[in-house]
Amino acid sequence: MQDLKSLQRLIDAFARLPSVGRKSAERMAYAVLGMDIEVVDEFAAALADIKKKIHQCPVCGLYTEEDQCEICKDNSRDHHTIIVLSFPKDVYHFESLNTYKGMYHVLNGTISAIKGKGVEDLNIASLLKRIEQDDIHEVILATDPTVDGETTALYIAKLLEGRNVKVTRLAYGLPMGGHIDYADSLTIAKALEGRKKL
Repeated sequence: MQDLKSLQRLIDAFARLPSVGRKSAERMAYAVLGMDIEVVDEFAAALADIKKKIHQCPVCGLYTEEDQCEICKDNSRDHHTIIVLSFPKDVYHFESLNTYKGMYHVLNGTISAIKGKGVEDLNIASLLKRIEQDDIHEVILATDPTVDGETTALYIAKLLEGRNVKVTRLAYGLPMGGHIDYADSLTIAKALEGRKKL
């Protein structure tokens, strides 16, 4: 049976998405094929709009449709504290807590030899510029607790040595509701390091 080229092209497009295998991509493509044309047009317009209208904030790197994101424009926030994150989506986890009222800085990745991502590929130069120009008192490094995340955090901490800014790292260790016997030794070690007085 002859392949339907348009269908194969859509399957290939869906398969490029993270965590989508070939079978899932195929199911999604067939689902689109079964939709009304109006729904497909709306779907296509939404895809086109996301690339045309959304861009990264020139100050912090968060996604926005405005000239600057709403967090950078908010004068009620603490503009002297910055949480440094790997990706724009990470900001939403902190914002959902409703407890942190400082600023953010998105690196757009981590240093990774395997992925071929070096210091020059990250948004570090603009972080240094913000620290100098915006009277930043504390930089909270919140990269993931992975080899790449740790490497990136250590690199930035080293860069900031000798500057008049407090550099901290997110505490990590045992999750709430977790059991010690299920935790790996590195997690237990980090939990012990990050202990605090009650």
